[in-house]
Amino acid sequence: MAEFVELEAQDGVRMSWNVIAGTKQEAANCVIPVSAIYTPIKSFPNLPVLPYSPLRCRMCRSVLNPFAIVDFAAKIWTCPFCFHRNHFPPHYSSISDDNLPAELFPHYTTIEYQENNFSSSSSSVFLFVIDTCIIEEEMGFLKSALSQAIDLLPDNSLVGLITYGTLVHVHELGFSQIPKTYVFKGSSKDLSKDQILDHLGFFLKKPRPAVGVVAGPKDGLSSDSISRFLLPASDCAFTLNSILEELHKDPWPVASDQRATRCTSTALSVAASLLGACVPGSGARILTFVGGPSTEGAGAIVSKNLSEPIRSHKDLDKDSAPHYHKAVKYYEGLAKQLVHQGHVLDLFACALDQVGVAELKVAVERTGGLVVLAESFGHSVFKDSLRHVFLSGDNELGLASNGIFEINCSKDIKIQGIIGPCASLEKKGPLCSDTVVGQGNTSAWKMCGLDKATSLCLIFEIVKKETSDSNIQSSSNQFYFQFLTYYQHSSGDMRLRVTTLSRRWVTGPGSIQDLIAGFDQEAAVVAIARLVSFRMEIEAEFDPIRWLDKALINLCSWFGDYQKDSPASFSLSPRFSIFPQFMFHLRRSQFVQVFNNSPDETAYYRMILNRENVANSVVMIQPSLISYSFHSGPEPALLDVSAIAADRILLLDSYFTVVVFHGATVAQWRKAGYHNQPEHQAFAQLLQAPCGDAEAIIKERFPVPRLVICDQHGSQARFLLAKLNPSATYNSDTPPGGDILFTDDVSFEVFFDHLQRLAVQ
Repeated sequence: MAEFVELEAQDGVRMSWNVIAGTKQEAANCVIPVSAIYTPIKSFPNLPVLPYSPLRCRMCRSVLNPFAIVDFAAKIWTCPFCFHRNHFPPHYSSISDDNLPAELFPHYTTIEYQENNFSSSSSSVFLFVIDTCIIEEEMGFLKSALSQAIDLLPDNSLVGLITYGTLVHVHELGFSQIPKTYVFKGSSKDLSKDQILDHLGFFLKKPRPAVGVVAGPKDGLSSDSISRFLLPASDCAFTLNSILEELHKDPWPVASDQRATRCTSTALSVAASLLGACVPGSGARILTFVGGPSTEGAGAIVSKNLSEPIRSHKDLDKDSAPHYHKAVKYYEGLAKQLVHQGHVLDLFACALDQVGVAELKVAVERTGGLVVLAESFGHSVFKDSLRHVFLSGDNELGLASNGIFEINCSKDIKIQGIIGPCASLEKKGPLCSDTVVGQGNTSAWKMCGLDKATSLCLIFEIVKKETSDSNIQSSSNQFYFQFLTYYQHSSGDMRLRVTTLSRRWVTGPGSIQDLIAGFDQEAAVVAIARLVSFRMEIEAEFDPIRWLDKALINLCSWFGDYQKDSPASFSLSPRFSIFPQFMFHLRRSQFVQVFNNSPDETAYYRMILNRENVANSVVMIQPSLISYSFHSGPEPALLDVSAIAADRILLLDSYFTVVVFHGATVAQWRKAGYHNQPEHQAFAQLLQAPCGDAEAIIKERFPVPRLVICDQHGSQARFLLAKLNPSATYNSDTPPGGDILFTDDVSFEVFFDHLQRLAVQ
């Protein structure tokens, strides 16, 4: 798959099919949809940034690109999307074969424009929303993590603070003489933006404008009233730290048979309205720190009585979760408001119980927010992830804001939709397919927040009926795609990133070999994983295992090489050979198997899958396993129970957890302290190697994974065993000395035998 990785290094795109079936029927036979995993603002070391505006086609508004046909004599270019002929403007008059502008260079298929006439001075805005219904110990952990984060904030960024428990407290940071807060009732069901502004005293000095929306200094809000609540970090660091030091657990008493009264939804509503009034359209983020379930307000997920358990997957399946649909509807409304304002909701949920991530998912995902789920505010997963948000340098997230993403493509292709962190802008047109997947029925999407790792999964549909078209223009066997991302760079400048791709289509009896040659099995399984997760959420009667198995059988019978009814003759091209293995692990993964996971955990895993690139998503589906021993250096091992040996150390990376697993003998030697003796230097190095590699993985990843160091036969070995192929179980014939798994799951060998039998029928 090296050439697909190279294409990704050039354009940030991986496509399931790099040679595309040319007609609707043939595309349907291919089972896997034509899809692209695209990272809109992936950082490239030598990406050209052009200091002028792009040249657009007068007809379809696509941007001039290397695939345009240029007539240098007449100074005309023909758009590859709509075949419209456009004249070059006067400042392109010196263009010739050996004097090309950068956007026509064949290898600059991805290029960025920075318009000099627009440099936004708007600084980034961080509004901290803090849950105080947590025990004092957790409060201490949270306060120390927050004070570290505040020290890392850029000096010119604006900062605000809201704390909530039974009531919502909006802190006036601009009044540093004494702490001053405005209080809202947590049970308020529908606070309007106007009520919030009146209550916060925005119109005491200057009367409310008679007409129009009140939003920002342009629309009649004085900058004095804004700077009461949002202040530059350099001006309010002292006030902010003093408030945090004084912050204590919510003082309202909680009966022993009750949950705390926690009004998460009301606090978020106040936060969204405050930002909508003060800084509409700027890159603002609401950083929410939640330590338990919401029990008050319109977004409550459970009642206060401890006798009522928090909803489980079983309750959601049976439709017996009384608060779920109401809360989701409420957060859909909040998501709409935030998308309209251009603001991002980030969620840091740290509790042993569920806090409502499943309900909040819609608001976090549509605004492109970050999400972190941990067991405690003292856990390294939370502390290191929060620090990572504000890091600068090589490992920074590269947070950008105010993105608008648009697609243009050839007329024989339509867009079904996007699965990923974005919201539809409802720009309907001839490019939109009738079949909608994810955020569909549009060719433009809003991305309020995005970073250099944010990846979208675009699903296309081939609509070409047949190939007997004598039209010369469509007989060129290329499909073209153009992705436009207009966004505010972390430096404050507005940029436009343009990626233009060309892919060949084939049709007819001899096309199967070409299709096989262009199949990217990693990109395909990631698209399928996003698709199956999406369908599990929106279709009540959907059976994911059956759907995945059917897709795999159809794919193998279409592209496999075999004689009918002879399983032994079945073989797959190297381009497809790992795909059944990926599908086997996807069926067993946390995205499909919800047993033993809470709705919050499932929602969290799916949100991360929906925003990560191909390489990271493949690790979530089929973890990587590396073996360390005295006999050889670190080497990849099969993700199989047979990889376990007493004298080996294994390093498992399953994206959310990184496990260092010591074989029984290695663990005994370590407990005996051999690694501390000078004559056993080699053993000390063997112990150190996987830990060093684990640290390197943890350092560059967001959210920071959990590190588990465990021994064979120890209780935490389950983190490794759950991911291994059960080729040896308690009821199979295993050689003595090998490890076994206590499971009734089928092994990959049995799975593949069944697949061969069904595919050749």
